[in-house]
This record gives sequence, structure tokens and C-alpha cells, in this order.
Amino acid sequence: MKRMCWISTSIVTLLMLVGCSVSAPKGILPVSQFELQDYLGKWYEIARLDHSFERGLSNVTAEYSMRDDGGVKVVNRGYSEEEQAWQEAEGKAYFVEDPNTGHLKVSFFGPFYGAYVIFNLDQDYEYSLIAGPDHSYFWLLSRTPTISKDKQAELIAKAEAAGFDTDKLIFVDQGMHQD
Repeated sequence: MKRMCWISTSIVTLLMLVGCSVSAPKGILPVSQFELQDYLGKWYEIARLDHSFERGLSNVTAEYSMRDDGGVKVVNRGYSEEEQAWQEAEGKAYFVEDPNTGHLKVSFFGPFYGAYVIFNLDQDYEYSLIAGPDHSYFWLLSRTPTISKDKQAELIAKAEAAGFDTDKLIFVDQGMHQD
């Protein structure tokens, strides 16, 4: 029953995104010279702004792989301590502009898309800062479950400079529950 509530909440949240644009938030520029092949694979969520569809989840990851239609398969996964169970959502993403610009539209529910804007990405594709359709959507991703305090502070400062309310960040427990 709780799983159905999570799915229902996710659907409602995604429906609310319909009113949102797949445009980047004001003042946010997607990275250029983006290489999708280097971005594919597993990313760990280090920090995020709160949203109902991820509330209470730990060990959150996003895994990106190619779809047969040229898009990107997106699998978001997290552990709900309350339910003592893993939750997973599968979506699809497509480039908004061109494949060399880190600006995609992502959908987890039918024809409804929201913005996925990569606005900061190190040259080794180890750390990524992501915006949604406005400044209330933000994620700090890493290729590893933890990052150094110095690197975390550096990336959070970049997010704050880009207009995100970093005082409201949730730092994700990546304690790794067993499947």
C-alpha cells in the first residue's frame, strides 16, 4: 500500500511539472561540449533540495544508459527506511537542443517532461550539478557514494552562486543497505 502511495505521489508531482517548462531556470546555462557516453553509468546523489518523490530516501542513485531510440534510459533508485524497501522509478530523457549541450528533458510518466539541466560538470565526469525547471530543483551527483568535505564545499558554493538555496540542502545517507 505504501508503495502505491509513493507511486501516486510521484505521479502527482510529475503532473505538476507539466506546468513547468523544459527550459533551464533563469540564469542557469547548461554545459557545452557535453559527451553523453562519458556521462552514462551510475551516479550517487550527494545532496538535493527536498521533494516529495524522494522524501525519506537514502542510498539514492541515478543510472543512465542508452535507449534503442537514441534517448537515455534513467533509473532512479533509493531506499525507504520507513518501508524497509527499495523504491525505483524508470524514465527516459532526450536532448532539448543538441547532443553536445547538457540540457535534457526527462519523463517518468507518459508524455510529461521536466527539465534536466547539467550546469556544472568537471572534465573527468566525476561530479555534476543538476537543475530542474526552476531553482527549487537541485541535485549534486558524484560517481562515488561520498566525496571529500572540500569538494562538497566547493560544489555547494557553485550551487549557491547559481541561485540555489543551499541552506535547505538534504545530504543523502549513502550507508548502502543490502538488496
